[in-house]
Amino acid sequence: MEKLRIVFMGTPEFAVGILDTIIKNNYEVVGVITAADKPAGRGQKIKYSAVKEYALENNLPLLQPTNLKDEVFLSELKALNANLQIIVAFRMLPKAVWELPKYGTFNLHASLLPNYRGAAPINWAIINGETKTGVTTFYIDDKIDTGAMILSSEIEIGEDENAGQLHDRLMHLGSATVIETLQLIEHEKVVPQIQENNPNIKTAYKLDKENCKIDWTKPAKEIHNLIRGLSPYPAAWCYFKDNDQEWNVKIYEAKIITEVHSERTGKIKASKKELKIEVNGGFIQILSLQFPGKKKMTATEFLNGMVFSEKAEVC
Repeated sequence: MEKLRIVFMGTPEFAVGILDTIIKNNYEVVGVITAADKPAGRGQKIKYSAVKEYALENNLPLLQPTNLKDEVFLSELKALNANLQIIVAFRMLPKAVWELPKYGTFNLHASLLPNYRGAAPINWAIINGETKTGVTTFYIDDKIDTGAMILSSEIEIGEDENAGQLHDRLMHLGSATVIETLQLIEHEKVVPQIQENNPNIKTAYKLDKENCKIDWTKPAKEIHNLIRGLSPYPAAWCYFKDNDQEWNVKIYEAKIITEVHSERTGKIKASKKELKIEVNGGFIQILSLQFPGKKKMTATEFLNGMVFSEKAEVC
C-alpha cells in the first residue's frame, strides 16, 4: 500500500485537535482546506478559522474555497496529490471532491451514528438526556452523515456535564479514533458497516433561537438538560419580566432542587445570594447568567445589583 498523503478539511477548534494529533503521529498532511475568512464581531474585523490559524503556524499548504465545485479549486486540490481525505466539522462535499482520493474520504462525526446525524450532535445528546454518546468515522457519500461506518468509540455523559465540557472530551476521543481509523486503512483492515435507517433515529437539528428558548412548563430535568446542552454556546435563553420591564437573558448553568411547592410555574424567587425559578416539582436554581449589555456572571454577583418584586417571572 502507498504511504498515506492526507488532505484535511475542517474549520473550528474541534477540528484543530484532530489535525494536531494526525501531525504528531507523523502522518503526512499535504494540504488543509478550511472556510473562507469572514468579518466578525462589532468591528467586523476579518477572522481566521481555528484550522487556518493552526495551518499557518505549522506551515501547512492551505486552500480556502468559497465554492467547492469551482474548477480552479478542484485543480488545486488535485495538484496536492492526496490519496486520502479526512473531514472534521466542515461542510457537505460535492461528489467531485469526496470521490477524488484513491483511499476515499472519511469524516469524523461527534455522535454514535446513525443517531444524531446533523449539525449539533454534542448539544442534542445532552438536551435529550442521553447518558452516553461518542464519535464515529465513516466514508462520505452524497447525503449528510449517512455513509458506511468504519469505527465508533463510546463515552459516558456526566449528569451535570455541559456541551463545552463534553466537546473537549469528544475531541480527545475523536483524535484517538481517527488514528485508529488511519491504522485500519494503512493495514487494509477496514470493514465498512452500512448504517441502518429506522423511524427511531434521533436527529441533531441545527440550533436556532426558537429551539434554544427555555419552556418553563416542562419538567425540571428537561429544562436542566437544555441549559447544560447549550452551554457555553449558543446558550439557553428566556425572558425575565418584572412589572413593566422585560429582559432577554441567557442562562449558562443551573441545578435542580426537588421540592414540593404551591407557587405558580415561572415565578422568580430571589434572595441576596440565590436565584430560583419555580417549576413543576421544585425549582431550577440559576448559577450563571447574562443580562443584555452585561458580562456573564454568577447569580450571586448579579443579585448584588438587582432586586425583583413579587410579580417577577420568566417566560
